[in-house]
Amino acid sequence: MHPYSSLADDFYTNMILNTEMELPAGRDTILGFCERVQRTYPTMRNFYTRDHEVRGTTDFVLEEDKDQGHQRWLNIERRRICSGYINPSDMDAAMDQHTLVLELIPYMLSVSPLDCEALDFTLGFDFSYRGNHDELVAEALGMGPALEGVREVPGVKILNFEPAFTISLDEQCRRQARLMVETRTNAYQVRRGEFPEDQISVYFTVRQYGSLNPGASYENTLAELKAKSDELMHDFVIGHVLRPLAQAISLK
Repeated sequence: MHPYSSLADDFYTNMILNTEMELPAGRDTILGFCERVQRTYPTMRNFYTRDHEVRGTTDFVLEEDKDQGHQRWLNIERRRICSGYINPSDMDAAMDQHTLVLELIPYMLSVSPLDCEALDFTLGFDFSYRGNHDELVAEALGMGPALEGVREVPGVKILNFEPAFTISLDEQCRRQARLMVETRTNAYQVRRGEFPEDQISVYFTVRQYGSLNPGASYENTLAELKAKSDELMHDFVIGHVLRPLAQAISLK
């Protein structure tokens, strides 16, 4: 298993390409693209559609079985292509999948490097915890000197604490990194003091905005995003976010 797998109960890596123009949705085009992906990954044998009544659109999904402890999946939306791998055996296996999708889309879905609104490389980590998620996150990560005192006010209970930040990685702000913590505790649970076991999620994304530079490809750009993600994970995310959360949960 990949070392990231030891940091949380579940670990996953996603590639998301948002396009400026709508993607083709013809039957032959979509099926031909999914069949080509399946040729490389034969275990991705579950194909289905998912309708969105409010948006009036249809998503196309190709995925592996969900009962293996790990899962490859692919999702094609109106203006977005997502490739994901839950609990990958190693990062190279996940990157091979994401890269294949990006190599195919210019030829099979007519997606030009000019058509890029944003390209994301995302790592996700889920921590199972039965208790007040927001209180635990505040305890593990801290609220900062200006706000920490609020936790000492008599009778106070934390109802929502989901720290997030975005930083620029270049002078033009076209390449950015975002970290976000998502909790799933609500006021009703806090009031009753009854908490189901649910996931605290940490998402770390390195994103490239806008059309790619002349001569650049989607797959090479993704490799650059992953390299920067690896650097920031090592320098900050693991030691300052993931391990403190895991340690706080283990002490409860």
